[in-house]
Amino acid sequence: MDPDQLTEQKVKQKALELGFHRVGIVAVEGPQFSKGLLSWLEKGYQADMAWMENPKRQDIRQVMPAVRSLICVALNYYTPNARLEGKEYAKISRYGWGKDYHKVLTRKLKSLTHWLEAQGEGIQARYYADTGPVQDKVWAERAGIGWIAKNGNLITHDYGSWVFLGEVLTNLVLTPDRPHTAHCGTCTRCIEACPTQAIVQPSVIDSNRCIAYHTIENRAEELPAAIASRMQGWVAGCDICQDVCPWNQRFAQPTDVVEFHPYPWNINPTLAELAHLSDEEHAQRFTGSALKRIKPWMLRRNARVNIK
Repeated sequence: MDPDQLTEQKVKQKALELGFHRVGIVAVEGPQFSKGLLSWLEKGYQADMAWMENPKRQDIRQVMPAVRSLICVALNYYTPNARLEGKEYAKISRYGWGKDYHKVLTRKLKSLTHWLEAQGEGIQARYYADTGPVQDKVWAERAGIGWIAKNGNLITHDYGSWVFLGEVLTNLVLTPDRPHTAHCGTCTRCIEACPTQAIVQPSVIDSNRCIAYHTIENRAEELPAAIASRMQGWVAGCDICQDVCPWNQRFAQPTDVVEFHPYPWNINPTLAELAHLSDEEHAQRFTGSALKRIKPWMLRRNARVNIK
C-alpha cells in the first residue's frame, strides 16, 4: 500500500479489531514542551520517581525524532467485583487484580505497530505501554480519548477512568482528532475524599502525599507517619479518588479482556495474611502481575501499618 493511502480511518479500524476500546490521533507539530510537567517537577511532586525527570518526557521528538503523529489507545480494565467491608481486609487497586497490563497492552500495540510498518516502505512506528518517557494522559486528551480529571486520571465518556493507555509513535502524517474537553464541572468529590490531601489543586497530585505512590514506589523501611495513619486498608495502590467519581459510578462497563478478570486472591486478602506473606508465596501469587513491582517486604510493610 502507498503510505499516502493509509488513512486514519483504516488505522482506527485496525486498532479496534485488535481489541482496543478507544483510539484517537494527535499530530505532532512544532515545539512540544510541557509547562505543566516542568512546574510539577519544580515543586518536587514526583517524590523519588526520578524517571519523571527524563527530558525526553518533555518533548516527544526526543523520543522519536521522525514522529509526526501519535496513535493513542485505551483499554478498559473494569470488573464489577466488590471488596468486602471490614477493617481486617487489605485493599488492592483494581488495576492490579488481573494480569499485568503492560503485557496485555504490549501484545496488542506490537501487533498494531507491525501492521502499520507493513503498509508501506519507509513507515516507521514505535509503541509504548507505560514503558517509556511519554505523557500518556496528556496525549490521550489531545487525541480526544478523554480528559484529565481533577484527580489526575484520564476519564473517558464510555468507561470512566478505568482504562489503560498506550500509544504508537509514527512518521506518518495522519489527520488528528479534536482534543477532548473537560467535564468535571464543579465536582470536587475526589479532592474531598483523598485522606492525605494528595490532590493539591485540580489535576495536580503531590506524590509525597499519595497512598498509591507510597504503597508501590516508596522503598523506605517505614512509611511516613502522616501516610501510615491514613492508609484505610490500602496495601497496593489506591482507588479512592476513582471510586467516588460520578463518571465511574455511572459509566463503568465490565471489560471483555479476559486477562483483566481478577485472580481471586487479589480481591479480598486479609491484612494479617499479607503481613506474613513469604517471599515464595509472593512469587507464586504475583508472577505475571503488575503488583510484582511491590517487593515482598514492601507488601508486608504496607499490610502491617494498617493493622491496629
